[in-house]
Amino acid sequence: MKSNISNSILLFLLMLNVNMAIAQTTTEKKWWKEAVFYQIYMPSYADSNGDGYGDFKGMTQKLEYLKELGIKGIWLTPFLTSPKVDNGYDIANYYEVDPTYGTKADFDLFLKEAHKKGIKVIIDMVFNHTSTACKWFQESRKSKDNPYRDYYIWKDKPNNWESFFGGTAWEKDNLTNQYYYHKFDAKMADLNWSNPKVVTEVQKILRFWLDAGVDGFRLDVINFLNTNGITSDNPIKDGKQDHIHDIDQAGVKNAMRIIKSTVNEYDNRFIVGEIGSDKIEVLKQYQSQDLLDVVFNFNFGSIKTFSTKRVFDELQSMEKNMSNYPTLFFGSHDMPRMIDRLADGNQDRALALTALILTAKGVPFIYYGEEIGMHISIAKNLDEMIDIQGRTHYRLALEEGKSTDEALLEGNEHNRDKSRSPMQWNEKAFAGFSTAKTWIKINPDYKTINVAVLQSQKKSILNSYKKLIALRNQEKVLQYGVYDTLELKEDQISYTRSFEGEKITVILNFGSKKEIKIPTGAKIVMGNKILKSNSFLIYKN
Repeated sequence: MKSNISNSILLFLLMLNVNMAIAQTTTEKKWWKEAVFYQIYMPSYADSNGDGYGDFKGMTQKLEYLKELGIKGIWLTPFLTSPKVDNGYDIANYYEVDPTYGTKADFDLFLKEAHKKGIKVIIDMVFNHTSTACKWFQESRKSKDNPYRDYYIWKDKPNNWESFFGGTAWEKDNLTNQYYYHKFDAKMADLNWSNPKVVTEVQKILRFWLDAGVDGFRLDVINFLNTNGITSDNPIKDGKQDHIHDIDQAGVKNAMRIIKSTVNEYDNRFIVGEIGSDKIEVLKQYQSQDLLDVVFNFNFGSIKTFSTKRVFDELQSMEKNMSNYPTLFFGSHDMPRMIDRLADGNQDRALALTALILTAKGVPFIYYGEEIGMHISIAKNLDEMIDIQGRTHYRLALEEGKSTDEALLEGNEHNRDKSRSPMQWNEKAFAGFSTAKTWIKINPDYKTINVAVLQSQKKSILNSYKKLIALRNQEKVLQYGVYDTLELKEDQISYTRSFEGEKITVILNFGSKKEIKIPTGAKIVMGNKILKSNSFLIYKN
């Protein structure tokens, strides 16, 4: 009997400790839990020298705009030396700023000025692969006994693994008559993470940029790391390859632990990981105190078509499954713009979805241009298609015997240029982004959809963004609050969050017009009790 009582007490104490640990993880004060992040796609934000590409000097000039918007964190896409086969995600030198974007001194000034304005900066880092122009790879291919040979993965005979961009993941190199592995383009060779020298190189790179003052990293396709070598062929299901051996290998978590421990040598830094999956079961296993601070929740952020129930179900799923905080976003450089993909061009719905990511529990990320309602840009011919993924699918379609029109449709289906057109600052030539022809075409709607025009309109989407971000910045309950309620009723999502005695309720209506009864004494902070379709109400209890 005493044994049963003792066991019950031990079980109770264990459960209590677990619950206390979860509560502490959720409410622990961290700057990144309080920040609204803004993703800047480097080539497309602000060009200071008229070469058609964004650069650090241009971005430094726009920091006051971001401060006024209320941004507390910036995520920069890659800016290191690169041939730009994949717009910088193919790094040739991890220690140098690509001349397209300026110099290391330009970066240092940008970082210094951002910090002066209370804005943290995290940078994109690609450790899955390097450019084949990287010194490591150039040495690696010289001979089979070269000291850099095992930095990459070489085989006499390839297996059936496919490239993420389409086609085989193997490329034959005639110097040694062996094949090297590339999960992405043939000019992006995968690193061999089972080689301790590669791990040491990665740690040196992390420390270099942490010493430079960056506040953290966004880690690109971090669960694709090849840590266990080339194993079995992937099985084929329903005519498609099932990626069970080339992604999420057994050693990936240990690699992440090494990265996290290295970053933890520095105070107050942040890591967000891109996990190549939209399944919560996969995503959740990489987010913990010894792995990644947060992961991008593609289960939520990459929803292809709008559904109130789908959005709600994913909110519920993240609350149930994610330790610490989920991430909240609907746009990025890899997917069509949110206003078209999820809102069918409707600004009211786009704004309601933004209200959700800025008031629900999680770390919000805004993609540049969303705040002014920028739309997708479609390539009308192959010359307008810059993205390697789109161009690869165009080529594969032609090889399959499809016509050029059919190939263009296929290419545009996979083309990520849709969301990469230059930021639209004003109605002047080149949208105020540049003074010359731009690296990618400007959306022709820039004369009416731009910062200058929308700033002057009191009820514009831009000024509504400012109000929402200001609300999140000033209300701790929107940064740290837990859900008291999280409900769906007739195309209406509602939740109440509480923290240290404060409560805020948010109602998002995606259905028919409704009148909302709010509690006596409640104060409306945004919205109206008469909720039209695609509108929201926020009140303090």
